[in-house]
Amino acid sequence: MKKINIPLTVPAKKQKEYLKNLRKATRNTGRLLLFAGDQKIEHLNGDYFSPDLPREVNNPEHLFQVASKSEIGVFAAQMGLIARHARKYPKTPYLIKLNSKTNLVKADAFSNLLTSVEDVVRFKKQSKLNIVGVGYTIYIGSDFEPEILEQASEAIIQAHQAGLIIVIWMYPRGGKVKDEDDIHLIAGGAGVAHTLGADFVKTKYPYGSAKATAEKFKEVTEAAGNTGVLCVGGSKKAPKTFLQSLYHQIHTSKTSGAAVGRNIYQRTLKESIQMANAISSIVFYNAKPTEAYQIFLGKKKLNKKKK
Repeated sequence: MKKINIPLTVPAKKQKEYLKNLRKATRNTGRLLLFAGDQKIEHLNGDYFSPDLPREVNNPEHLFQVASKSEIGVFAAQMGLIARHARKYPKTPYLIKLNSKTNLVKADAFSNLLTSVEDVVRFKKQSKLNIVGVGYTIYIGSDFEPEILEQASEAIIQAHQAGLIIVIWMYPRGGKVKDEDDIHLIAGGAGVAHTLGADFVKTKYPYGSAKATAEKFKEVTEAAGNTGVLCVGGSKKAPKTFLQSLYHQIHTSKTSGAAVGRNIYQRTLKESIQMANAISSIVFYNAKPTEAYQIFLGKKKLNKKKK
């Protein structure tokens, strides 16, 4: 694992816990595979039920089964969802999403704070679950940006004070934003997350020409400093194409992992687990896209030796 820069917002008495949580989340590699399960609120049922999806995807427990049986870094979801299911899956590393909104409200609406860091700390102690961190969404460009930045800054400080890691979801939104896929704007958002003190920032990635985009995306990882950049997986893509793009993100753009939801869970349980392991083979173990694709197909097992 690369040398860790512990933020000074982590008090001396919590540094050991912070390091333990970071190492768990990154499987001691410094990179993070965040399995996104927070979309039950964000996207309502649009991502879980359609004629094109296996029926099992509509059962929320499908997410927990995938997370518990694959080599992810953290499973990110709201505290209530975790509370309903995690008794059966206590070993899964969890990251609790603090704020959320549905897609029924306008794009630049305020993302409501559902859970405080204090709630998470209390819940972790009470449940004895493997909770390693929290997450918070920022919409730069929103009419509510001042309130959002204030809440995010407070959440980052409180998380570090408790020895937890924090991931910031960072999306440009609202009437002032002309192009949400603009790399220069995405880089600005990554810089905001870094300035606030986040450990990782989850950003959009303009999927298209794989390596050309990856070269340009270096602006984002440079702007983020020592805050790790995680690119969202976005809508479901052909596995081979997705894995190739992920490889370029990490090795050309120098991202620090990925945040993937639909590209993992919108499949049967067997295929979801295989896809999660294929992604982790690239994120944690530096596998080439061809090897990762063989893991997705079930023709090769995940090699956990770091290359």
